[in-house]
Amino acid sequence: MKIYTRTGDAGETGLFGGERVPKDSPRIEAVGAVDEANSQLGLARSLLPAQAAELAADLEHIQNDLFDLGSDLATPAGSAYEERVRRIAAADVQFLEERTDHYTELGPPFAGFVLPGGHPAAAALQVARAVVRRAERRVVSLAREEEINLELRRYLNRLSDLLFVAARWLNQQLGVREPLWKKR
Repeated sequence: MKIYTRTGDAGETGLFGGERVPKDSPRIEAVGAVDEANSQLGLARSLLPAQAAELAADLEHIQNDLFDLGSDLATPAGSAYEERVRRIAAADVQFLEERTDHYTELGPPFAGFVLPGGHPAAAALQVARAVVRRAERRVVSLAREEEINLELRRYLNRLSDLLFVAARWLNQQLGVREPLWKKR
């Protein structure tokens, strides 16, 4: 099987179910932003030291969720393929809230605005957080134009919170000073 199909050469791509849409449609922009976020999480995960195995497992779980989230976005409501897609649900959002609370409790107290940085894996988590925020903005834009699963917005919003506290926790665990914003 060849990886290229040539079906997208005219600037269109297929949704799950076969409908063709422009590659710059709001739905595909949202799917692409989620894919970027997932890739950034993969990079952050690859940089984690061995003592962050729990966080690595959480990120693997989230990366799988993000694949499901992309499929959810790529499958319009009422599609003939709807039964074949796992929709993001309130339980997925709850998982993120529980993990956010966990890393918040274990992490350092908030002492001011944090600059992205510190250990390379923590910095990568902060980049992933920013990319997730972009994905959230793309999903919000899509929701203004088309019907979507509203749990997607909640999931991405909670995910960015989790990545922020996880980066702070990681810097603390590794004894790396957290860079703070200095007002001028």
